[in-house]
Amino acid sequence: MSSAPVPASRIARLILQDFRTYASLDLPVSRQLVALVGENGAGKTNVLEAISLFMPGRGLRRAELGDMARQGGPGSFAISLTLDAPYGEHRLGTGIEPQSEIGRSSRICRIDGTTASSPTAFAEFLRVVWLTPDLDALFRGPAGDRRRFLDRLVLAVDAEHGARVNALERALRSRNRVLEDNPDDRLWLDALEREVAELAIAVAAARRETVERLAALILETREEDSPFPFATMGLEGEIDTLIATLPAVDAEDRYRAILRDYRARDRAAGRTLVGPQASDLLVRHGPKDIPANTASTGEQKALLIGLVLAHAGLVASMSGIAPFVLLDEVAAHLDPRRRAGLFAALESLGGQVWMTGADPSLFTELEGRADMLQVSPGKIEALSTP
Repeated sequence: MSSAPVPASRIARLILQDFRTYASLDLPVSRQLVALVGENGAGKTNVLEAISLFMPGRGLRRAELGDMARQGGPGSFAISLTLDAPYGEHRLGTGIEPQSEIGRSSRICRIDGTTASSPTAFAEFLRVVWLTPDLDALFRGPAGDRRRFLDRLVLAVDAEHGARVNALERALRSRNRVLEDNPDDRLWLDALEREVAELAIAVAAARRETVERLAALILETREEDSPFPFATMGLEGEIDTLIATLPAVDAEDRYRAILRDYRARDRAAGRTLVGPQASDLLVRHGPKDIPANTASTGEQKALLIGLVLAHAGLVASMSGIAPFVLLDEVAAHLDPRRRAGLFAALESLGGQVWMTGADPSLFTELEGRADMLQVSPGKIEALSTP
């Protein structure tokens, strides 16, 4: 992996209109580190969510777009940011128009005043990674949570991955419906399974490549005395075995045969049992060589932080863009050594970092090094002047 510096951009100005708790917000920012401080419910996470919408998908809360519009507002919202990049200034915007009576609102994306086809277009200008409290149980929770986490890791380096995953989900739903309603329609099922196999192998291959690259980067850059232990990673599932042992074309053929042979079983189950939708991301605590889900709560938190930091490095290496890093309440349960180690690691990443916390003392050591901002309902102002 190359360790050469990559271009780093900075959000110089963030404007929110009728987004969540903000009727109107115009927030200038000047530093690489940004600390948002305020009571629970003040609106700190809303700011991170707004930035996360410049990635494909539904943002860090995975909410419906209509739910992001301010209650009592017109039913629309707009987010605009001015990006100060090494190669010039750009203005990016996204939002929705008021919902019509005949359907749901569509998302609007603009780059320098020109309409973009989708949020995927933003990937030319910025990448975003994040860590939120709901991920604290990632290693103990169901496999579906880890698949979503993995797909977000892939999406940060491959902006088209989300479209492939969505297309696969639609194809699988179509196959399930045909198995339920017309199980003897072999021609229709053959056509659907050809589409499912092509998409499934593409999704599984993208996941495998990201995991392998991330594992290699972690191995290359790990430090034994780091406050954040290194992780070892792998994928588990029948489709992942196919990808690991066969060329892509042969893997597609084999998966189509599996789908054909398992039609009766899948019809009885009401879902397709083999495929990327059944894979699991396996993570181990590297220094102790134990499954992550058997580590202590504190060890799991530190392991997850280390994994996200490594992923930010991978994004920079693969995309050539230092990513924005969004950390929601990440420092609250860290001891002073790990907190200091986190801040040092964040500064070394190069990209702009936005953090939240209820207690201003969590960020005391960043005074003079970060924009310290006080968040209250609908308003953000300077906490102190460095």
